[in-house]
Amino acid sequence: MGYQEVNAGVIDGWCREGWEWGQPISHQVYQDALHGRWEVYLTPTKPVPHAWFGELAGKRVLGLASGGGQQIPIFSALGARCTVLDYSPRQCESERLVAEREGYQVTVVQGDMTRPLPFEDEAFDLIFHPVSNCYVEEVRPIFRECYRVLKQGGLFLGGYDTGINYAFDDDEERITYSLPFNPLKDEALYEASLRNDWGIQFSHTLEEQLGGQLQAGFRLTDLYEDTNGQGNLHRHNIPSFIATRCAK
Repeated sequence: MGYQEVNAGVIDGWCREGWEWGQPISHQVYQDALHGRWEVYLTPTKPVPHAWFGELAGKRVLGLASGGGQQIPIFSALGARCTVLDYSPRQCESERLVAEREGYQVTVVQGDMTRPLPFEDEAFDLIFHPVSNCYVEEVRPIFRECYRVLKQGGLFLGGYDTGINYAFDDDEERITYSLPFNPLKDEALYEASLRNDWGIQFSHTLEEQLGGQLQAGFRLTDLYEDTNGQGNLHRHNIPSFIATRCAK
């Protein structure tokens, strides 16, 4: 079993246990979005500015590793034509359940974003990519694929762990691990990841993530930082996530 399959199974388990990012929105939240009251997140605590999106009605939107029935229903309520790609069967099923409940159409693709995206060139106006590349070893190929499937002038909105979280112990009190954090290159870390139900996660530098987007051809137009939302680093207001708005 590859690490991608391990992660899909782990995330399915987290969803069953009530993971915050695996719970579909309620009917009321969907109704609020229909009336212009909405928020979506790329990182744990800060909502994405509405100005980052522009007009969504009629636009083709790809939710990349964005399953769970949280963001795509909002975009659908705002008039976008949405596709979501996620490797977790349970996250995909949540998308279908919300769409059936609210009566809109969505294309759900259970797929692995480490492989070439199963879409034509310039197929989308906007890609929404919340924090998820921490479950992928190599991120630069993903940025290149996102550039390929975006239309000229399209937007790529992404959320990223900056790597600092992976240096600390569970209580965020002590620096325990060296970076990069890569269980595929450390047998003891791989075994600990499975034993502790972390999934197989990877730290990534800003050089990989911001630089990778620029090298793919994107133009960075805006960004903001965010904290974990809880824990010791959050209490000290130490940012550990970044959200970026890029244009093709």
